[in-house]
Amino acid sequence: MTAVVPTSSLPNGSVTRLPDTLGALRRSSWADPARPRTVKDEVRANLIARLKNGGPLFPGVLGYEDTVMPQIVNALLSRHNFILLGLRGQAKTRLLRAIGTLLDEQMPVVAGSEVNDSPFAPISKYARQLIAEHGDDTPIAWVTRDERYVEKLATPDVTVADIIGDVDPIRAARGGHLLSDELTMHYGMLPRANRGIFALNELPDLAGKVQVGLFNIMQEGDVQIKGYPVRLKLDVLLCFTANPEDYTARGKIITPLKDRIGSEIVTHYPSSVELGVSITQQEAWTDRGAMPQRVPDLVREVVERIAFEAREDKRVDKRSGVSQRMPITVLENVVSNAEQRAIVKGESEIVPRIADVYAALPAITGKMELEYEGELVGGTAIAHELIRRACHETLEARAGEVDADEIVMWFDGGGALQVSDDAATPLVRQGFDAVPGLVDTVVALGLAPKGDSALVAVACELVLEALVARRKISRSDAGRYGKAERERRRPNQEFFG
Repeated sequence: MTAVVPTSSLPNGSVTRLPDTLGALRRSSWADPARPRTVKDEVRANLIARLKNGGPLFPGVLGYEDTVMPQIVNALLSRHNFILLGLRGQAKTRLLRAIGTLLDEQMPVVAGSEVNDSPFAPISKYARQLIAEHGDDTPIAWVTRDERYVEKLATPDVTVADIIGDVDPIRAARGGHLLSDELTMHYGMLPRANRGIFALNELPDLAGKVQVGLFNIMQEGDVQIKGYPVRLKLDVLLCFTANPEDYTARGKIITPLKDRIGSEIVTHYPSSVELGVSITQQEAWTDRGAMPQRVPDLVREVVERIAFEAREDKRVDKRSGVSQRMPITVLENVVSNAEQRAIVKGESEIVPRIADVYAALPAITGKMELEYEGELVGGTAIAHELIRRACHETLEARAGEVDADEIVMWFDGGGALQVSDDAATPLVRQGFDAVPGLVDTVVALGLAPKGDSALVAVACELVLEALVARRKISRSDAGRYGKAERERRRPNQEFFG
């Protein structure tokens, strides 16, 4: 029997050969009694080292430094299995994957083992027999930290066989084993995650029978497969995620399983618009590379505030939440629409405008679950209102109360302006110059420099959208600004819209 022998890179750049037999492993530093023996001890030791060295604990995760991360650290230092409770789009899965970076880069296992048997303390019959037969010549394989992180999405159709395992009649027949023999078992995902991290998303969706099997593994280390008792002394760090309402609903989680979860940690959406903008900027694909581009700060803030406004809107289902993926996908669509315009119109750079946000409606409506009142109004109408309210809040945050009487009077006097998302920037700037006081207002407020036509166009649109939100002027779905329309308010309609 042979095994692949990997190498390991040292900090000085040299390469060392890793032990490939049990005898060589026993003579190496891996046999040091001081080395952590369980995965929870391993994660704890590496976490302590990371805390001492400083720097980010979980790279790529923003906004949890003072809330969620300290609780996760406490759970890991306490060697707890834990659950993250939060609405969709709150980086729960990313947090769990980041915890995988606390595992050692490589780990020795008995070659051929399905359950990552430790060469020093094997749990499977296969590994015990192999070591008994070959002794110090037992082949050793190595697994990476990525291979030790196992993730599963819980659904009602997930079975005990998927998570724990099942009897394999074909294996029994080929090996001449009884069905009750451990060598006939086909192990599920949890045993295969032995000596690693097993992450289960949406725990409440797991069937009760599977939850019982999971509880038995956590508490007793044994489970029944097709009526045959099997003891599996697994060494696993168990991490779960769930929607808070589903997790607390009676009958969704069996009480003994819930009682065995050491820490219950609640996640949240970004606490400020500035933090949300940073997260969206990190995650959104906006650098297209085809031609020069600028994404104005005003556009980034408006996009982010759409999500903040949606989370506060009573017509949007609070139990479902508004994912942080909304502003990410909206910003990507906004840039794409500006990119399309720049290509078609032959412009020299890509500069998104507020009109491009309206072109990103599919990325907004698809991220909202509506209450009954919202269904009556319609997702598209609500999305339009959210954009206008986001523009109003952005303008108010940056400029306070704006004196726009001259602009409003021009529209009340019959003035109208068509601003479509496919209009070239110079043409849009000409239209805004025709509105008395509009360009002077945005320049005086410091929203855009007068010589930058692209940014002036963005700022002018922002002011007009804010006026639409305040019902000072109107805007059609085609982008035509005109005199305010006096219409009856719909039942349950928001003030802005």
